[in-house]
Amino acid sequence: MNVRQLDISRRTIALAAALIGTVSLVIGAHAALNMRALDAAKAVTTDQITGSIGQTSRLALVIGNGHYPDASAPLTQSINDARALSSSLRKNGFDVDMVEDATKDDMVRAVNRLKSRIKRDTVVMLFFGGFGVQAGRESYMLPVDAVIWKESDVRRHGVSIEGVLEMMKEQGAKAKLVVVDASRRNPYERRFRSYSHGLAPISAPDNALILSSASPGKVVDDGKGEHSVLVGELLGNLNAQSGSAEGVFNKTRVAISRASEGVQVPTVSSSLLEDVHFGEAGG
Repeated sequence: MNVRQLDISRRTIALAAALIGTVSLVIGAHAALNMRALDAAKAVTTDQITGSIGQTSRLALVIGNGHYPDASAPLTQSINDARALSSSLRKNGFDVDMVEDATKDDMVRAVNRLKSRIKRDTVVMLFFGGFGVQAGRESYMLPVDAVIWKESDVRRHGVSIEGVLEMMKEQGAKAKLVVVDASRRNPYERRFRSYSHGLAPISAPDNALILSSASPGKVVDDGKGEHSVLVGELLGNLNAQSGSAEGVFNKTRVAISRASEGVQVPTVSSSLLEDVHFGEAGG
């Protein structure tokens, strides 16, 4: 091999070595990018899972309907109640979706939002303040745009409380809490009934706790305070100290019954299988 051939061979070897080095660098950089992308994806997934668990452990849907066109005066207490209860529930660890003066579409969308977020570990609470009517042995929450002239209109325009409870059950909620402040004389029933029937008994599915402002079939008048009698007492018990939900609801029932000398007797129905606590105790 002459000198020229030897120089060519050396240059060829050097070029090959440089090419191999470049390819190795490219492969290494690509692998590093892939690893970073994989780590980032894992981090995002972990954040989503952790956030999801944290966000859905306690959910509340709070509806306060006050301005009904068919009513002679607005139910100002319902709006005040919804706002104050939302604030109290947030302090108790609930992620609250509050809706005021909800139309039927607003209520359906709110229930669907709640449905999409319920997980197996979720404690779910529903509050409704406004007008309610019973029809076909079910109790219906009335939206502000309800058009009711006969009993069948109640089922068409209202939102069934039992239906919302059934949805919670089907979604596998850990526990279901319901507060219904709707046993008021309303402007609708007189169109097709001689008197107001109040609300029907609300059946509690498994692991549920229900508080209603009056006994089934009874109606109550609003007081003149900032809050309704039911919510005013409930707020006092919620804010006083931590305790079981069942204890808070029962204290509310007893206090109102005694204060009204039996004229207003709220109803508490429970099928809870485990304790649910407000305040620091959690659960």
